[in-house]
Amino acid sequence: MTGSSRNLDVLVSGLIRDVPDFPEAGVVFKDISPLLADHDGFSAVVEALAATGRDARGAPVVDKVAGIEARGFILAAPVALALGAGFVAVRKEGKLPGLTHSESYSLEYGSATLQIHQDALTAGERVLLIDDVLATGGTAAATISLIERCGAHVEAVVVLIELGFLHGRDKLGSHRLVALTTV
Repeated sequence: MTGSSRNLDVLVSGLIRDVPDFPEAGVVFKDISPLLADHDGFSAVVEALAATGRDARGAPVVDKVAGIEARGFILAAPVALALGAGFVAVRKEGKLPGLTHSESYSLEYGSATLQIHQDALTAGERVLLIDDVLATGGTAAATISLIERCGAHVEAVVVLIELGFLHGRDKLGSHRLVALTTV
């Protein structure tokens, strides 16, 4: 871990609040609200997330940035702006008005279905997939499937926090995962 990534890890860890037993007993929710309210912390996170979508010279290597509802939206939209890329919303079932692809998956505490507009991505587009937390990996794996159904390619999955003890990265196969911090 480099000095700057260590500093980012300390910054992020210090601005994340654990909320026990939310949304149900036994789950520890990672509340990113304090991080979002801190300009320096939020700015540092957006820049670190965006770095995954750049090559060694700093040039963007993605065409679109996909964010998973809901907290992934908050992180992905400014990253898309920083990269000069388009933003694609991956929503919960029934929230998109057009023709969609759907994917159901299991969560740490239940199941859900995600959707993407069928025309949100075009064949060959390179996508940076962003979410706040990687837990069991079901949400990210479902979103990868949706992106690939559109004919696009996932360049990387980048998350603010990886809950390493849940082994979610195992569900991502060969897809590159970057986590700004792991607990």
